Amino acid sequence: MKNSLIPISFLKTPTDNSSTAAGLKDFWKKVFPLISYREKHFSNVWKNAAEEEIFAELVFCLFTPQSKAVLCWSAVNDLADKNMIFNSKGECIAKVINKVRFRNNKAKYLIEARKLFTIDNKIKIKEKLKSFKNIYELRKWLIDSTKGIGYKEAGHFLRNIGIGKDLAILDRHILKNLKVYGAIKELPKKLNVKTYLETEKQMQDFAKNIGIPMSHLDMLFWCKNTGGIFK
Repeated sequence: MKNSLIPISFLKTPTDNSSTAAGLKDFWKKVFPLISYREKHFSNVWKNAAEEEIFAELVFCLFTPQSKAVLCWSAVNDLADKNMIFNSKGECIAKVINKVRFRNNKAKYLIEARKLFTIDNKIKIKEKLKSFKNIYELRKWLIDSTKGIGYKEAGHFLRNIGIGKDLAILDRHILKNLKVYGAIKELPKKLNVKTYLETEKQMQDFAKNIGIPMSHLDMLFWCKNTGGIFK
């Protein structure tokens, strides 16, 4: 399993302190090659990855809530090293993913997702993902069917496998940037479904108005804050 995972590294970028739309666009031009490189990686996952690798991306997104992305991907690789993603019980998985917060619950989510996408003792995830009319129907099905997946995690997963380019991945870092640049008037007190979808539309409108692809804006905000691009 380990050899089937596409290696991914933290791409270092310059940091940026601009707070205007024009400054943001200038920064985007500086880091455009790195963002495009990462976007190409995501597209290649969908085109070329095995079923097991697609599922590994889902596992990564199951792990990420309230945990650092780099540590979550490391945990996925630890499981892959030990051939545990598709074979082990939840309590055994939980012991290995000690880098991940709420590891016991997240190990259970992995087991439930494995059941959902297993047919004839094999992971069959890609065909199911292809069966929906559009990305929004697919996202809703993932949220309704996969324990541990909400709008943010579903959008993250679909972006990482190259088919969710127009979806928002709304966490506190993205929301703060949306407020800084005037895409939203205030930070939502609660990010329920209605608020999430309204904020996603505002982010999409902002991306269109500023001339930066929606698929780039999330990564742009992240490298602005952290000096790098990951997943």
